[in-house]
Parts: sequence; C-alpha cells; structure tokens
Amino acid sequence: MIENNVFLSPFKTSGGAIPFDRITNADYEPAIRQGISDHEAEIMAIVDNPDEATFENTIVALDRSGATLNRVLGVFYPMLSCNADDELLDLSKRMAPLLSNHFNGVTLNERLWERVKYAHDHFDESSHDVEDCTLMRETYNGFLRSGANLQGDDRERYRQLSRRLTELTLKFDQNALKETPRYELWLTEDDLAGLPESALEAAKKAASDKGRDDAWLVTLDAPSYTPFMKYSERRDLREKLYKMYNRQCTSGEYCNLEVLRDIANTRLEFARLMGRECFAQYKLEHTMAQTPANVYQMLNRLRDAYLPVERSEMERLARFASELEGHPVEIMPWDFSYYSNKEKDSMFDINDELLRPYFELGQVTKGVFGFATRMYGLRFVPNHDAQVFHPEVQVYDVTDENGCAVGMLYLDFFPRTTKQSGAWMTSFRDQYIDDDGNDVRPLVTLTMNFTRPTDDKPSLLTVREVETFMHEFGHALHQLLSRCKYQSLSGTSVYRDFVEVPSQFNENYVYEREFLDSFARHYQTGEPVPQELVDRLLASSQYGAAYACVRQLGFGFIDMAWHMITEPYEGDDFEFEYNAVKDVQAFDPVEGCIMSSHFTHIFSGGYAAGYYGYKWAEMIECDAFSRFQEEGIFDRDAARSWVENVLSRGGTEHPMTLYKRFRGREPRIEAMMRRDGIAPAK
Repeated sequence: MIENNVFLSPFKTSGGAIPFDRITNADYEPAIRQGISDHEAEIMAIVDNPDEATFENTIVALDRSGATLNRVLGVFYPMLSCNADDELLDLSKRMAPLLSNHFNGVTLNERLWERVKYAHDHFDESSHDVEDCTLMRETYNGFLRSGANLQGDDRERYRQLSRRLTELTLKFDQNALKETPRYELWLTEDDLAGLPESALEAAKKAASDKGRDDAWLVTLDAPSYTPFMKYSERRDLREKLYKMYNRQCTSGEYCNLEVLRDIANTRLEFARLMGRECFAQYKLEHTMAQTPANVYQMLNRLRDAYLPVERSEMERLARFASELEGHPVEIMPWDFSYYSNKEKDSMFDINDELLRPYFELGQVTKGVFGFATRMYGLRFVPNHDAQVFHPEVQVYDVTDENGCAVGMLYLDFFPRTTKQSGAWMTSFRDQYIDDDGNDVRPLVTLTMNFTRPTDDKPSLLTVREVETFMHEFGHALHQLLSRCKYQSLSGTSVYRDFVEVPSQFNENYVYEREFLDSFARHYQTGEPVPQELVDRLLASSQYGAAYACVRQLGFGFIDMAWHMITEPYEGDDFEFEYNAVKDVQAFDPVEGCIMSSHFTHIFSGGYAAGYYGYKWAEMIECDAFSRFQEEGIFDRDAARSWVENVLSRGGTEHPMTLYKRFRGREPRIEAMMRRDGIAPAK
C-alpha cells in the first residue's frame, strides 16, 4: 500500500538514519512516482502564487521543494552503485526517463522561469548575505544552462537530448557493472610464482567461495588485480589479466563502444543547442577553469614539466629489468607494475607486503578517525542500532568536541558482485537548515573495495588503500562539517574542479610520520611500525611520481578529446583514444585494449570534460598543505581556518574566494612540483 511506504514521510529514527530493515525493492517505484507528483504540486504552488515573485517565495521555495523525491532518490542512487541486484538495475532503467522528464519539466516550465527571472532581476544584493546571493545566482544560471531560454522546437529537442543522455549514461554504467565480474583468471599451483601470502590467501578464498577448493581465483577487483600485476612472475598471465582489464566492454552483450560514441555525439548536439561549439565549452563555464584553453594550458604545462622526468624513469626501469633478467627487456604495460615494484624495493627496501601487517583495517579506521579528532575535534561512536543495507556495513555517530551531533557515517569496505569497482563518497541526506531553523545533519556513506579478511588474517591494507581511505574520508568531512543554509549549496556541492581538494589534501598525511605513529601497529604483536620502515616509506614517496602524473594527464586528455569534438564522431574508438594520448603515452597501444569503453568517470559518473579536475585540485591542495607544513601538520589554528573557510562553506562562495581567505593568496603550482621532486625543495 502506498500509504505505508516508508519513503513518504520523514524517517522516524534516531538521527534520521535510513530504516533499511523496512525498505524493499518494491518500495522505490511507487515512492519515486509519488515524489514526482508531490514535487509537481509544490512547483505549481510556486507558479500559482499570486504575490510578486521574490527571493523567498520563489528561489528559497524551489530549494526547499522535492523533499519526498529527495528522500527516496537519496537512498535509491547509492544503492544502484553499491548494492544493486538485477531487479534494482531493471527498475533504474524504467525510472530514468521518468525522472529526466520530470526534472526537465521543472527547468523548462515557462511560468516558473518567468518568476525566477523576475526574482533575479529585482534582487537586492545589499539586503541579503553572501549565501543568499549565491543561491540566487546559481538558481538563475542553472535555469539558463538547463534550456529555460530556449524557444519552440528547441525546448522539445532539449527534453529529448536530456532523456537520451540519461538513458545512455545509465546503460554505460550498468554495462560496466555487469561486465567486470565476468572476467576471471583461474590459477593452478603452477601459476603462483611470486605471489605473496596475502594474495594467495585472497585468491584461495575467492575460489573457495565459488566452490573450488582445488584452485585460486584472480578477478578484476582492485584488491585482486593489483597485487597479481605487481608480484606475479608469470609474464604470460600478467599479459592475459591486463588484456582482460583493458578490453572490458569492447565486445559482446555489454559492449560500450557504440554507447560511448552515442554519449559523446549526444553531448555535442546538446552543446550546440545551447549555443556552444563543443560540450567541453558548455561544461567548463561552470568551473574554476572556465574554458578548454585554460584546461589545456594546465595539462600542457604539467606535461612539459613531468614528461622528461617520466621518460627518464622509464629508461631507468628498462635498464633495471634487463639487469635483473640478464637479457634486454622491453617494458610492456603488463610489466610496469611488476618491475617498478621490484625497482622500488631495491632502491628503498620497501613494498606493500612489508607494510600490510601494520595496516590492519580496524587500526587504520582508528587512525583515520583520530586524524579528524586531532584536527577538527570530531568524535566517532559506533552505532549498533542503526539499520544497514548489507551486514558488512558499519555505522558511526559523529559529534563535535562539545558533544553536538555532526552527522552519521556509513562505512562499506569490501568488494561484492553487486558493487561497482573503485571507491567513492555519497550521502543519503545532505546538510541544510530547514524551515523551522533546525540544522539537518548529513548522512554520509563511504564505499570502498578493500582487501578482504581471510580465514586466517584480518583485512590488511596496502599503502594505496590507506591513501584511498583518507581520500574518501576527505570528501566525507566536506559533507559532515558543512554549515550552510541551503541544501543545493552544502557539502560537496562545489565546482567539479574544486571538489577533490579536501579529499586529496587528506592523502598528504599518509606520508607523515606523526600520523603513521598514531595507528600503524602490527596486527599480531601490537608493535608500532619500525622507525626504519617509516623512513623508507617516506623516502620512497616520490618514486614514480612523474609516471603517475603523466598517466593521470593521459586520462585528462582522453576526456577532453571526447568532449572537444565539433562534428559527430563515427570513426575508430581505439584510434581516437590513441591520438588523444600519444604525446603522453608510455607504451605503444595494445591491440583491442582501450580505456574509454569502461571509463565510467566521464561517461556515466559526472566527470565529463572534468577529469582534469584531479590535477587542478591537486595543485590547490598541495599549496594548502604547504601551510600546514609551515605551521605544523596538526596545527589547530590552521585546521580551524581550513574548516571555516573551506570545509564548512560548501558552494556558498566562489572556491577561489574561499581558498584565498584560507591561504591569503591564490594557489601556486610549485608546491605540487616540489612534493613530486620535479622542482627543488625550498
């Protein structure tokens, strides 16, 4: 019965926690349909208001509208990424065009646009605070960017293109989700040379879970794929697994090649409809970079600075590999991780397996939480009463140093077939001030794909997994520490090329002794990580920095290439991608391998013409961290300024304004280049 649907009224739970024990797949569709109906009624109430349009009765009313729909979508979308069965995926396909039509109906409502425009044109900034002014500007510009000024047939074409993009991006995403679990590399005892105990145990458990106690199983999930490529002495199997990974969604039932071309071409038509030459031009107008020229200026500057060092790194690696093997070795892409790990170990006597015992997941979690306690005064208390969407999920109540509620944090650590690969932060509910003046606190979830525990060992993380935890936790803090009036401006509702600043800022601490000393303990003995091992880890932190940067630039160039097209593209996708990255490519292209076919960040994840933002944000966060290096990495005055001017302000002001208030100036790229060893230290 619809009246008994859990989504149709605010959750009557402690802290507004999601009542997952009362939610079934059958609840979503009727709740979405009712939410759309409720939202339409709220929009009509705004439109039919006989009073003159004002900021309060039109702009604020719009921001407050859609509570029921927000409540159900706030759960539905995260579940599609981390806990989606076939029923839920099929439902998303049915709901996508319905939701697209609804949201287009809001922004293309001509009477509503008239009120928004009137409120904007008669808005007196002097009588409003900066957050009001931002909401007014963002709402007005949002309508413009969503086709409000289009006329006649163009308005209907906008609806069609929006609906088409929604369907295509969903199809791309679901193809990637369904394709990855299909790739399996089954091993016998003869195939295990070089694999460390942790990888063997994980592969044995994966095989056992599938009813095979006589074999070992490697998959494309990061905790399985990464150690195999790093340690396996079987070059033929590394090559096989590499090609599995890089041929995802290039053929068969879940092929994405035609889908990605359709997405790129539809985005181009969309941009033309909006009066732009290409989609990148349209998308970048609402970013810090603003124009494709500015993006390429940054990408090219980094390429010119890092590429010579990267070439030198690769030449050195080839010499090392040849000396190791006793014959000339041509480094292929499936060799890089293997030989670079050995070279790094030979240079610094450090590798993941030496450090894993000191990075037990429970201890790492305490360290991550301890970081937030020391920096921001936050406390994390396990909440065993809150319902969860999967038995492995953990929930914490987050409070400030005065014991006041900050929000709730859900942690979802391990891979499963219903979860996408990678790691991300999202929220079931964003922070805002309601009509009664109550500060509604956020419900935040972190989703990862970490190394699972085995029968004999707990989850022991790699350094990279610790970095990932700190990265996503940075996004979580951006949400949890939000203190904004309006939901559409709170938390991570910032420019795409600024959103990674708080997350990448956090990663710096993984290579700080003072942070490591707070939690890194051997999971069996409780002994702290030896100082010598910490020193070697810190000394190795610049190893491969140029390669890592150039690789990331390659992803940015691929993204920009697909969204800089000015004519519909119907050519060869493999050739297109190679041409996009040939200036920064470390290896010759491998037949049948391509990134674009499973590049969910840009084709379904919101980073279209925005992947450069990781490097843009890195420039800013390195500069921000340099203040902490100068004043103390846990300096509370610097941390307080970071919260007051960045983490708590969401998108209420231009990010450069917020940053300059924190740093006293604009960011400088030199801090990043010094950290990576490209520029000399001060």
